[in-house]
Amino acid sequence: MKILVPTSVKLDESKLGLTSEDTTVSYDPKKPIDSADYDADVMIAWANTNDQLKDAAANLKDVKLVQALLAGPDQARAAGFRDEAVITSGSGLHSKTVAEHTLALTLNFIRFLPTLADHQERKHWASELGGAQELYPEDQVTTLLNANVTIWGFGSIGKETADLFKAFGANVTGVATTAGERHGYPVIATEDIDAQLERTDVLVMILPTSDSTKNALDADKLAKLPKRSYVINVGRGTTVDEDALMASLNSGEIAGAALDVVVEEPLPEDSPLWGTKNIVITPHSAGGRPVNPEELIAQNLQAVRDLEAGKEPNWRNKM
Repeated sequence: MKILVPTSVKLDESKLGLTSEDTTVSYDPKKPIDSADYDADVMIAWANTNDQLKDAAANLKDVKLVQALLAGPDQARAAGFRDEAVITSGSGLHSKTVAEHTLALTLNFIRFLPTLADHQERKHWASELGGAQELYPEDQVTTLLNANVTIWGFGSIGKETADLFKAFGANVTGVATTAGERHGYPVIATEDIDAQLERTDVLVMILPTSDSTKNALDADKLAKLPKRSYVINVGRGTTVDEDALMASLNSGEIAGAALDVVVEEPLPEDSPLWGTKNIVITPHSAGGRPVNPEELIAQNLQAVRDLEAGKEPNWRNKM
């Protein structure tokens, strides 16, 4: 097989299960693929531009596998690869890093780091934030101990995030399309979320982009949250009604929000989000570094071989 590997990711080829019949060719994910490589069997995609993927889809007439390393396959699907090509995602490769970022954004708020940074800038020792403090002050979240954390979107990233919050003593509830228990955590159905929001201290949004999730967190849902609550969005920007969120923050209806994703990326300089009260914005930096992708790639390369040999392929993350 000829396997196209982007220069945007460093892979340990000794872990890819390559055979003597396999060759790897590096390509720039921001430039068109060289015509000499139009006969490639596999394309690994990471940090590709939309135009580059569309060009690849138009020219890779025999491609059998498009292995995206993004958690979602939306970009690869939209490129227009041939119907026979199997598209697999990088679901699971970003779970730990996104969970880590989510925890950091949450602790940033409940440990008053923005306020403390402001005092430090003014060279002021904020005695009111030190010394003897109430563990559970009224209408304020100052610790994750016994905090009610709701994770809306309970897939692989949600599970890893839940584990981190649980380690800090939080009570975690997941929200998904169907109710039940997953990985030891209670999960409620989306249609039952209102009652859960009313007792939520930290709402973590990890929803994908779709027609059904557009503005899922709207003015009505935001109104259900207590004034002490925080919203953390590490899913997709389209899942939050940004106008409603800004109104809630500026009026003090919720305590704060951290956004790693927004509707328009990069966020324009004139966006009102920048000036919204009690908001932290990070530039879609929660993931961005696939963790151990070689195992996933190796499994799907073997699936291609099995398919060619008339065997049942064992695809992972096939979309």
